[in-house]
Amino acid sequence: MNFSLPAFKQINYKVEILAGLTVAMTMIPESLSFAILAGFPPLVGLYAAFIMGLITAAFGGRPGMVSGGAGATVVVLIALMQSHGLEYVLAAVALTGVLQILVGIFKLGKFIRLVPQPVMFGFVNGLAVIIFMSQLEQFKSVVNGETTWLAGQALYTMLGLVALTIAIIVFLPKITKAVPPSLVAIIVVFALVMGLNIDTKTVKDIASVSGGFPPFHIPQVPFTFETLQIIFPYALIMAGVALTESLLTLNLVDEITGTRGRSNQECVAQGSANILNGFFFGMGGCAMIAQTLVNLSAGARARLSGIIAALTILVIILVGAPVIENVPMAALVGVMVMVAIGTFEWISFRIINKMPKHDIFVGILVAVITIWLHNLALAVLIGVIIAALVFAWESAKRIRARKYTDANGVKHYEIYGPLFFGSVVNFTEKFDVMNDPQEVIIDFKESRVADMSGIEALNKLTERYLKAGKKLHLKHLSPDCLLLLKNADAVIDVNILEDPHYAVVTDKLA
Repeated sequence: MNFSLPAFKQINYKVEILAGLTVAMTMIPESLSFAILAGFPPLVGLYAAFIMGLITAAFGGRPGMVSGGAGATVVVLIALMQSHGLEYVLAAVALTGVLQILVGIFKLGKFIRLVPQPVMFGFVNGLAVIIFMSQLEQFKSVVNGETTWLAGQALYTMLGLVALTIAIIVFLPKITKAVPPSLVAIIVVFALVMGLNIDTKTVKDIASVSGGFPPFHIPQVPFTFETLQIIFPYALIMAGVALTESLLTLNLVDEITGTRGRSNQECVAQGSANILNGFFFGMGGCAMIAQTLVNLSAGARARLSGIIAALTILVIILVGAPVIENVPMAALVGVMVMVAIGTFEWISFRIINKMPKHDIFVGILVAVITIWLHNLALAVLIGVIIAALVFAWESAKRIRARKYTDANGVKHYEIYGPLFFGSVVNFTEKFDVMNDPQEVIIDFKESRVADMSGIEALNKLTERYLKAGKKLHLKHLSPDCLLLLKNADAVIDVNILEDPHYAVVTDKLA
């Protein structure tokens, strides 16, 4: 695999540096908000933004793409954080990186497409609802050890600042798109609170963001099979979600720039960054579509902007904490509310009456499980399994047979549709063994024997014809079907007729 840095003589340094600074300012509030959302220390979010941004910018497969601590991956880890704590989360993030590297090395990125669209709709919509509902926690305060809802002046102040943040994000792009609206909203609300000395909740009321370089730390979990059983489902789903988001973002950048990125190289870079996250107190992440679009709209086309953004975040961690800690939580809540609104797939409402009922069911089920259990791993697994079973059921109904008897008295069955575990019953019911003539041909020109269930169905059918004293032949088998039959020569006893279409030699499995 070819990992290469760009030719720096082609870089517009001014554009790249300004774009990187802008991206950093938009990543910081989201990284903090997502970390707080999952119950992580805020620094864990900032470390993830720095590590993901630096590694993928330098070694990823798509110059101009920005990665960081994304909400899509954080939500996967919420249930694990609540049940087992941060150490298990770090172990799961590191394992996620290993899985992503394997995907890149073995060029398996294409299999990410196996996640059905209804599952993605359900996941994204569930994610949006979780992000929105989680913001309600910021409308609570702890008094004498008890958590209560804000009331009176404190509530009105919080609501007013959140509304102001949302209004700026919504209306500023109608005036100018030269600066990120979320950044302007945070600066305006921050200046208003500081200038008028408004008493409201700030980041330092949640946790400190002051720190140094990400420290090396081996996750303190038992290195046992039981631990693997706990973290593997989360790592698997996080890897899938992260690569799906990243490869979709990569394709988007390809379309915008008219160039082509390297998807497998991006998988390896994402995996490497997540491994480092697991060992350097980061919450992991993936490509971030919003920040990538900010980067591209600022004119960035090389790797330098992403590197600048990551280094800027590190500088803020090292020396900028006093400023960041005074950012009003209302501003971050407003940003996250708009993130939730932008994340929700509103198009799913417009096309719901055009979708098959089983797709609607799968999408709603995934969303409900995501919201109810905060367990995206379980939601996506259940959604994929149900979608696969529905597909198998629909495919099973499509197998059919055209029957006729030729001039020589030989009965022909021309099979249409795949022969696999779901269709074997319908396949078997199409044959009239007792009333068929002495010689029967099954033609698979328009069919495939897909698995061992299909082989076993042919075996049982052969036995029925043999007991009736009749001959059964198979015709027009594709090479992969012949290989299946050859490997099952101890199971099935049937003649395979010469097939000029596939140029295979007559073979008798007896």
